[in-house]
Amino acid sequence: MLIPFDSPKSLHWQQSLRAPIVRQLEIFSFTMQFLTFLLWDRLTGANRGKKRQRRAKWLVDRLINLGPTFIKIGQSLSTRADLIPLEYIEQLTQLQDRVPEFNSQEAIRVIETELGQTLDNLFESFTVSPLACASLGQVHRARLLSGEEVVIKVQRPNLEGLFNLDFELLHRLTRWLNIFPVVKKYNLEAIYQEFFELLFQEIDYIHEGKNAERFRENFKNYPQVKVPLVYWQYTTRRVLTLEYVPGIKVDDRETLLANGINVDGIIQLGICSYLKQLLQDGFFQSDPHPGNMAVSQEGELIFYDFGTMFELKSVAKDQMIETFFAILRKDTETVLKTLMYMGLIEPVVELQPVRNIVQFLLDEFRDKPVDVRAFEQISDQVYLMFKQQPFRLPPQMTFIIKSVTTLDGIARSLDPQYNLLAASQPFVKSLAVSGGTTKTMLTLANQARTFLKQQWQKGNKNERMIRKLEEKIERGNLVFQVKSRENERLLKRIYLGIKVLINVCLLGFSIISAIFLLDTNYSKLAIIPFSLAGLFALFFLRSSMALLIQERLDKMLDK
Repeated sequence: MLIPFDSPKSLHWQQSLRAPIVRQLEIFSFTMQFLTFLLWDRLTGANRGKKRQRRAKWLVDRLINLGPTFIKIGQSLSTRADLIPLEYIEQLTQLQDRVPEFNSQEAIRVIETELGQTLDNLFESFTVSPLACASLGQVHRARLLSGEEVVIKVQRPNLEGLFNLDFELLHRLTRWLNIFPVVKKYNLEAIYQEFFELLFQEIDYIHEGKNAERFRENFKNYPQVKVPLVYWQYTTRRVLTLEYVPGIKVDDRETLLANGINVDGIIQLGICSYLKQLLQDGFFQSDPHPGNMAVSQEGELIFYDFGTMFELKSVAKDQMIETFFAILRKDTETVLKTLMYMGLIEPVVELQPVRNIVQFLLDEFRDKPVDVRAFEQISDQVYLMFKQQPFRLPPQMTFIIKSVTTLDGIARSLDPQYNLLAASQPFVKSLAVSGGTTKTMLTLANQARTFLKQQWQKGNKNERMIRKLEEKIERGNLVFQVKSRENERLLKRIYLGIKVLINVCLLGFSIISAIFLLDTNYSKLAIIPFSLAGLFALFFLRSSMALLIQERLDKMLDK
């Protein structure tokens, strides 16, 4: 039985394989605009919030328009506070909720081609309307001929071809951008390679099915955690069939409470399940957004998506264990030491700003909910820290940060008063009484026992306040903030000069592209770069006039 449904029209990026040169122009133009915005944000510091918010919304719209490759890149960039400002990250986290579906008849064709049979010979019923949509595919509900309720994850048509084209163009662009010293320090080649490997791994649904099986095995002795069963007979590289496990969206507080589900218990279950993934299993779901997690009517935590699983090496896992318990103990020096050991902080930089921020975070947020206004106290140190670029984010830590921060956001949406220490107590206590023969389990148990012992031996509140005051005096330092109107005007002129330069480059590139197209079989397409050249010429004139006006105003102010 098929349920009829009016599918959407083809999206703009779906035509890209037919016109690769047009795609190249789109990607180049978008990249230059985005890099210009980023450079200006770095130059102006943290006092242009509203403009950055508008540019961040522009970025999300452009990524969606460019299609799956860039949506996935945007989702990955949402973890990179070392690369882009906070306003961009906040907008990029919304990409999961704005991914459009594709034509359901195309989804049916993919299923029938991959499984080698017609839909009627495969399923007793199939719902044409998708249950959920993602950047790489969409999910349909069905019932097998044997009666089991399942969901079928279907890959977007021509996805691999689009990835091949986009990554070839991005690789050329990356090599070209690395010529510039201001860009080279961000190691774009390594970031490109990371995205390339992970995305091509994610579009192999057999790989995702194996991840789901392994994850299910890790939680087989935990009845409060539910992982869907894989139906291998109905699974290929482009089609994944899983057990249908319905649930309430994990961040839907009102519905959870209406169904009598203990919200605090769900928070504890979520935190403890992730601590188990990170510290015990070394195999974790790196994208735990609300669409990938749910809660059953019985209060079980359900995991859905296994395409972005990540595995920790044993050395990294040991360091994660030490870091976690150092955070619980508020041991700043150990946190710094383990971060440097894992390669997250350059050991040669001035560590005092980093130390101050780590200590501030431990003091302010370990035992109580986050108050965003509190960050104003350390805004200058944050800016100094990122200006020095002491942080390096290897792929492993990028995904750990993404999973932890996303989970933290879900927990706070359920309970604004939530804190990590209280939520992780069941996990810590279970470790403290556990045995184990493996090195990891012994390390975990010893760290847990040490932490609980220290908590018991802590002095009264006054003694703790005196110790805290002594520590602050020992590491105290004065911070002077100087604002200069001359510097602000200089930055404005630099920004306008960069706009002039970018528009000249885009104008030249458009003219060269048009001339190139005239000598090929795509001569009719030359109208596109010629039109762009006219547009960039107008932008060039406007930015040049703005620069001249700014220079004259500055001269008047200097008199």
